[in-house]
Amino acid sequence: MKKIVKYSSLAALGLVAAGVLVACSGGAKKEGEAASKKEIIVATNGSPKPFIYEENGELTGYEIEVVRAIFKDSDKYDVKFEKTEWSGVFAGLDADRYNMAVNNLSYTKERAEKYLYAAPIAQNPNVLVVKKDDSSIKSLADIGGKSTEIVQATTSAKQLEEYNKQHADNPTILNYTKADFQQIMGRLSDGQFDYKIFDKIGVETVIKNQGLDNLKVIELPSDQQPYVYPLLAQGQDELKTFVDKRIQELYKDGTLEKLSKQFFGDTYLPAEADIK
Repeated sequence: MKKIVKYSSLAALGLVAAGVLVACSGGAKKEGEAASKKEIIVATNGSPKPFIYEENGELTGYEIEVVRAIFKDSDKYDVKFEKTEWSGVFAGLDADRYNMAVNNLSYTKERAEKYLYAAPIAQNPNVLVVKKDDSSIKSLADIGGKSTEIVQATTSAKQLEEYNKQHADNPTILNYTKADFQQIMGRLSDGQFDYKIFDKIGVETVIKNQGLDNLKVIELPSDQQPYVYPLLAQGQDELKTFVDKRIQELYKDGTLEKLSKQFFGDTYLPAEADIK
């Protein structure tokens, strides 16, 4: 009987030891899996609201939450956001410091030659903003001799620089600034310049949030889809495939629409055919 007890005890100890080894092995595997994930650094300027903004020291907004949804539960990627100046977004993509960027970015031929565009995640046409008591500006045909504030290398800056090349006899006056959009709109309201061209969602949000009731919005014609895109550095083809697939999934399962209503107050999504 003693021998049987001894054998059983040894067997039990063996089973315990085996269980410990299995547990350790399982834990090591999980740690290895976590360590093998690739960190994706997403650059942003941190504005304009409601696309991107800070709340209680944390980045949030439509684009930020879309990116978080894209990488949620990924067994391959971890996502990290890095805030930088507007020019630093592109410099960082050029230097491979950033894998990806979100900043209410529209399509331009110049960017498409340097970076990879993911599928669009929002629809956001440009508008012209002026003071309600200014009847001298009713369309782009009226901006000659009028002044505005722009941030260098933005889509609207390039659009207006091109305008001046074509209207050298009566150019619009461009004042370059590093101020954020909220500050620029405040100065427009104060009459420090005459007009601003920007996207509809951003404009309407700032007018509402800052109480800029003396401003009015004029719709502008567009010859292309006014979409907002995540931008990726060259060479990130595999990441682009992943991001595009997830955007399609988030469109189909209603996540994009939910986030659009949460941050924009309505549905501002691309046509489904344009995200395939």
